[in-house]
Amino acid sequence: MQALRPHKEWWTAAEIAAAILPDMPGTRQNVDALAKRLSWRDHPDWARQRAGKGGGWEYSWHLFPSAARRKLLKEAPEGEQVSTPSTPDVAELRAYYETLSDASKAKARLALKVVRTALELERPGETPLSVAVIYAATDAEISARTVWNWFERVRGYPEADWLYLLAPRNKAGARTEKTSLCSPEFMDHLKGLFLQLEGPTFAQSYRDAVRIAEHNGWSTLPNRTARRRLNEEVPRVVQVYAREGISGLERCFPPMIRSKRELHALEHVNADCHKFDVFTEWEDGHVDRCQIVAFQDIYSGKVLSWRIDHSPNEAAVMSAFGEMVETWGIPQYCTFDNGREFASKWLSGGVKTRYRGKIRDDDPMGVLPLLGIQIHWATPGHGQAKPVERTFRDFASDIAKDIRFAGAYVGNRPDAKPENYKSRAIPIKEFRRVVDARIQEHNARVGRLSETAQGRSFDETFAESYERSAIRRATDEQKRLWLMGQKTLTMQKKHGRIHAFGNYFWSNWMAEHAGRKVIVRFDIEDLQAGIYIYELTGEFLGFAPCQLAKGFRDLSAAKENARAKARFKRAHRKMLEAERRLDRKDIAAQLDAIPVPGASAPENKIVALPKGDARPIAARVQRPEYQDSMTPEQEAEVIAFQEEFYAEQKRKEDAARAEEPIDRYRRAVQLEQDLAAGLSVGTAEADWLRGYQTTSEYFGHRDMHRDVGDHFLRF
Repeated sequence: MQALRPHKEWWTAAEIAAAILPDMPGTRQNVDALAKRLSWRDHPDWARQRAGKGGGWEYSWHLFPSAARRKLLKEAPEGEQVSTPSTPDVAELRAYYETLSDASKAKARLALKVVRTALELERPGETPLSVAVIYAATDAEISARTVWNWFERVRGYPEADWLYLLAPRNKAGARTEKTSLCSPEFMDHLKGLFLQLEGPTFAQSYRDAVRIAEHNGWSTLPNRTARRRLNEEVPRVVQVYAREGISGLERCFPPMIRSKRELHALEHVNADCHKFDVFTEWEDGHVDRCQIVAFQDIYSGKVLSWRIDHSPNEAAVMSAFGEMVETWGIPQYCTFDNGREFASKWLSGGVKTRYRGKIRDDDPMGVLPLLGIQIHWATPGHGQAKPVERTFRDFASDIAKDIRFAGAYVGNRPDAKPENYKSRAIPIKEFRRVVDARIQEHNARVGRLSETAQGRSFDETFAESYERSAIRRATDEQKRLWLMGQKTLTMQKKHGRIHAFGNYFWSNWMAEHAGRKVIVRFDIEDLQAGIYIYELTGEFLGFAPCQLAKGFRDLSAAKENARAKARFKRAHRKMLEAERRLDRKDIAAQLDAIPVPGASAPENKIVALPKGDARPIAARVQRPEYQDSMTPEQEAEVIAFQEEFYAEQKRKEDAARAEEPIDRYRRAVQLEQDLAAGLSVGTAEADWLRGYQTTSEYFGHRDMHRDVGDHFLRF
């Protein structure tokens, strides 16, 4: 920014009198009296003592009355300009101002008030600025020099920025503390002791650090001072990470705020399992804490369907999912956690982002991919990703503590058991009836304050959006997908009969497809109702009725039988351990410690001699001759054999090390081809092939081989 200036900056009293300027005295003595009366010499930048012979004072033209200044500027030669400070970055000034304490901000506001007061008191031709500065300084009980300093700071800048320019530059008023000195080794050891995942107390860490410092002659800090110093040098989040690990670090990052306003009813659902804190008794007398599988609409919060079983399993999930789809329709998105019951191949088979179970090329497509539902997997241990977790918290309070379950409530923690703990168990039919009623009441309760409910119930919120949304409905063919489980099986080689779950399934048309690998779908609640058979690519082949029923009627009963069998074996194993108190090795050691008496041959007093041989028996018995050591020739033969054997072993090891990865893969391919052709291979080669087929090197080469073809083997 450029501004005009007079041809002369500094003036003596004699030069001012000689210039005959407006509102200025005409004699040197009167000019000195005016300067003394207006305290011109107090201004740090516009008054100075002359250097050289004679001394005296010089004054800047800025101190002159406004009429005198206007005349000097009017007479200034054209083109002669002076640079004034450019406007600073307002954002930086404001940011600096916001970092100040309240006391420093008060000083800035006081300075701005005094400067504005001086400008208001200035009257051209009557009260010059120098007089106004004196009046304003006197009223504020500060020196005029200070006010002039403030004017110098804001000169040439917009008035809107004056508050930030007048702020103390050294952060006056900020608390300053004397820094205590200590050996850096002491702080290093204190940090190493305190910043541990075991989470030791600071007091213990400090005591240990002091002991180490005293032993090495290092200077230390008092306890509280050391604590403040550690907090200053190590950020709080770093301390949390060091003492609590990655889980504590993640808690320092705020959870994502998810909005549901852009959704509509049944667009996105989520599901999870919850274990009730209530003892239930099943029809067979078994008592346990059952679990519920629930599907919830994310937009409204309504629980759409649910199933109760002993434990989470794919059958319960499939049944609850089928009820939801048949009653309400097909959702577009579904969020699961990575539990085995949700990541089973029945539901999510064929999904690329599925990380449960072994992936096979002949795996059938799951129900959700076949229905066009996009699956989202929630982060393990991250409840915020599934809104149904909040619903389960209501279940734990409103359902588990229902008065009809008194005496069966087990508490939500091991140390929170009620006094009537385990005094009764609720029959499963009654428990299901109460749960159904409570969930319906949960959906119908008004006054919900969620983002979409706005005081309505979950039922009302869902119904309002459901009526104006496009919902996909399942066809009769699609209903088979969730009404039935599925499994990949191989038909019998000769007649095509399928054996599954202890039952045999067959129809006349199956003989034409004998030996083929197919997908069978079955009613998970009635295995004897027959199976539907599909190609691996999804084409329907036909229906096969049950020929011979040997298994349980439903899959859940089969699983319960397996659990009962396991309990039976476990109980008897414990009984055996209780009876067999001694270890077999201890007993064997005791037997070995018993000395064995020498066995003596029975004395035979009657000896029959061959006729005609009167020699003693000792003379007639031929005994073999034994050698205590080998002959030199035999010893040389053994050494030569050993050397040849170890040399051959070394050659094999060197050859294996020199073999390239592609050579090993070619060797594996050749062995696989020999086995496929029915040729016999050595035991060592077969063992090597089985081990090599489990390595990542084999899988990588196999994938490349499939993509490129046999050209890959020639590289």
